[in-house]
Amino acid sequence: MQDNKLLRVEGAVENIVFRNDENGYTVLELADGDDYITAVGIMPLVSAGDNVVLFGTFTEHKSYGRQFAAQTCEVTRPTGAADILRYLSSGAVKGVGAATARRLVDEFGEATLEVMENEPDRVAMLKGISRAKALEFAAQLKSDESVRALMIYLGGFGIGNTASIKIFKALGGTAVEQIKENPYLLCEGDFGISFETADIIAKHESLDENSELRLRAGIAYILRHNEGNGHTCLPRVKVESMAAGFLRVRAEDISDCVEKMCFDRTLVPEQFDEKEFLYLQAMHMTEIYIASRIKLLKGFPAEQLKGVEDAIRVCELEDGITYADLQKQAITAALTEGLLVLTGGPGTGKTTTLNAIIKILQSRGQKVLLAAPTGRAAQRMSELTGQEAKTIHRLLEVGWDRQDKPVFSKNERNQLKCEALIIDEVSMVDVGIFESVLRALPLGCRLILVGDSDQLPSVGPGNVLGDLIAAGVIPVVRLRDIFRQAQQSLIVTNAHRIVNGDMPILTAYDKDFFFLKRNYKGEVTELIAELCANRLPRAYGYSPFESIQVLSPSKKGELGTAELNHQLQQRLNPPAEGKSEAVIGSRTFRVGDKVMQIKNNYDIRWERADGEIGEGIFNGDIGIIKAIDRKSKRLWVDFVDKSASISFENASELDFAYAITVHKSQGNEFDCVVIPMFPGPSQLYYRNLLYTAVTRAKKTLILVGNPRTVEIMVNNNRQTKRYSGLQYFLQRDFSIYSQNT
Repeated sequence: MQDNKLLRVEGAVENIVFRNDENGYTVLELADGDDYITAVGIMPLVSAGDNVVLFGTFTEHKSYGRQFAAQTCEVTRPTGAADILRYLSSGAVKGVGAATARRLVDEFGEATLEVMENEPDRVAMLKGISRAKALEFAAQLKSDESVRALMIYLGGFGIGNTASIKIFKALGGTAVEQIKENPYLLCEGDFGISFETADIIAKHESLDENSELRLRAGIAYILRHNEGNGHTCLPRVKVESMAAGFLRVRAEDISDCVEKMCFDRTLVPEQFDEKEFLYLQAMHMTEIYIASRIKLLKGFPAEQLKGVEDAIRVCELEDGITYADLQKQAITAALTEGLLVLTGGPGTGKTTTLNAIIKILQSRGQKVLLAAPTGRAAQRMSELTGQEAKTIHRLLEVGWDRQDKPVFSKNERNQLKCEALIIDEVSMVDVGIFESVLRALPLGCRLILVGDSDQLPSVGPGNVLGDLIAAGVIPVVRLRDIFRQAQQSLIVTNAHRIVNGDMPILTAYDKDFFFLKRNYKGEVTELIAELCANRLPRAYGYSPFESIQVLSPSKKGELGTAELNHQLQQRLNPPAEGKSEAVIGSRTFRVGDKVMQIKNNYDIRWERADGEIGEGIFNGDIGIIKAIDRKSKRLWVDFVDKSASISFENASELDFAYAITVHKSQGNEFDCVVIPMFPGPSQLYYRNLLYTAVTRAKKTLILVGNPRTVEIMVNNNRQTKRYSGLQYFLQRDFSIYSQNT
């Protein structure tokens, strides 16, 4: 099953030159007849003395010369006494050093490894080896052999060692047997294995295409895949139609299988607006929990503070401002209700309102915690409020379990210690994160959710802010009036025009919103590069790495982020003598590059300027590459609020960030935003996306391209359709709350 393009090399491992214990990346010397081959790759269990078969390609490293880059590795245990001695002396078995290895081989010869694994009592008879130690040796050898067997088996289907280790952690020593019986286990966990690959293994194991195992897995896979598209559930008719086409089976077979899955609660059916929807069980439990917890928080509300009107007047006098009626209403609701959603567009006074709420609560001796979904959003919240704000992950103290899945230290058994929690940019918060917040929130704690409901919904599943507002079960105050100071900003004025369906003003050149017309894509690209590299830094002093952000609706195409990043890297950070770089996947990263983490990774260690150390770099974190060391296969990135050392393997989760999609920009604000405006697919060129892009700019916004594209986006009021049930669950449990202003 190996790729025909891969080369095969075989030999005995002479020496382990380097190993990264964090991810198993290994550099080894392999004896190939009278010659030696340097091989590199993910080979965590290979030790000196092992016989290995490697599949991969020869590469030429700039510093280290010719190397064999191994994609898969098959290991057989050493059989001769000399090879076994070298294997054990290398530290391959924890607790066995050179002296112990010599005693074992002298006693058992070529049978040493077999005796150690299967007859620990014989091993314990040797001087200096206790029975407990002998049992540890046996368990370790059994585990190592199971991992090797799994790597060999999965390697035959093109699955690398990194994924194999992850699978072994989840399935244990009988992983191969479990996979042979049901290959679709591989696409159920967070292993990065596609359904198509599981299908290939199933075919190899002669599983019937109409088997119930396959149908169940395919149906669940469709729902899981669509969770990645933001949906917590799907209409049953859509699920059955998609599954029949995807699996190439009869619709009747799918319908029968769905019935069985609903009966045993693998799927959970729900009726919304007289239409049947299907959930995977875990997602159903998440939305049910959120709804029930909201009900409980309303049943045990925070203390209703007295003298609110007087407190508001004191704030007005001290700060020399006069709050608008809706602002007063929001402040009053926050202080007299346990729950509040505060929403509104730019320039409507959300921050001023929030600062008054914080000030009054703290004057009453209440502890207030602030949080936001991303590091940049938390930093901005700190700047605007003068209070410390943390990312939600940091607030809840993220960690991980034995399967490397994220878990939060703050939960129902170890709740947050505060009287009020304020979360900003709630439009970015998905149902999984919101559930975790509610689990950590003590009864009687005030919860204030702040966000712009006209922005795009979260990248993750659900529509938390939209559903909370639509359900009408908790107080919602929507700030509408643009304050006089904000009216001076054309960014703010045009943002409100866009969200109201009116064309923005494109002809002004004396404010902060500019439109530069270009008729061809190549002209758009060239002007964007020139703006970032020369014109904006020269005119405003903006740094192209820290102050300017290019946003595009799409990843693909001439004006998508992939091509724009290529062009911008060439202009802003070209190769230079003495500037380190590394080829990782299809990308060439070099020192000075602006990059973004595109997947949550809870294992990467970071350090803050104050010496605080932790773990976890998250999807959307933006930083600058400060150093690259090809010898240790690592690079160092300075993110907004922390620095991290990242292995080359984990660096495959980085992408260039000179240009990012509008979706990826959520929760961030930049001094200057540049956006290409050229015709594209209607599903990406719509009003809310343009509004979200425009509101990312703090000081300067530049659109480059065709004004007709702006008009198309403003007139395309398609809402990002999210199938979710939270609104319905909330409304089932509550009578409608009338204060939705």
